[in-house]
Amino acid sequence: MGTISRLKLEWLEQALGGLHRFAQSRGRAQNLPAHLLVGIEGEEAAFFYLRRKGYTIVARRWSSGDVPGDIDLIAWQGSILCFVEVKTRSARTITPAEAAVDEHKRATLRRLARRYVRQLPQETAPVARFDVISVYLGGVSTEHRQFEFQHFEAAFGWSEDFRGS
Repeated sequence: MGTISRLKLEWLEQALGGLHRFAQSRGRAQNLPAHLLVGIEGEEAAFFYLRRKGYTIVARRWSSGDVPGDIDLIAWQGSILCFVEVKTRSARTITPAEAAVDEHKRATLRRLARRYVRQLPQETAPVARFDVISVYLGGVSTEHRQFEFQHFEAAFGWSEDFRGS
């Protein structure tokens, strides 16, 4: 990623952070439960994390409309379509954040991913994988928040028999 692109991304990240703080100060974000606010903050951080790694994000919080649930991020890494589940925690506990992507959640993500792939204009399905990003929030204020990321590429496959590396 070039210097200009990196600067644009940093400015966008700062601008969105400023807008988020502004919305909080006006009481707009107060209507959501705290765990949802943490999740949204983690998804935004993961979005910029992937952009810095060169991914092209094509959808955020995508849902099909008739299948319950959503896919946090959908991105291309070169010719690979990545369905990304983001799990955010405000503190480290004994159980890592990625452990929350259980069998039920994986089945939901697979169902949604199939819907997404079917609506693509190409005749053959692209190579796709499922990633999980664990985001751990650090720092006490949202203005100076530090993030720690753990990115599990190919965390699971299209069936439960898959044992990715």
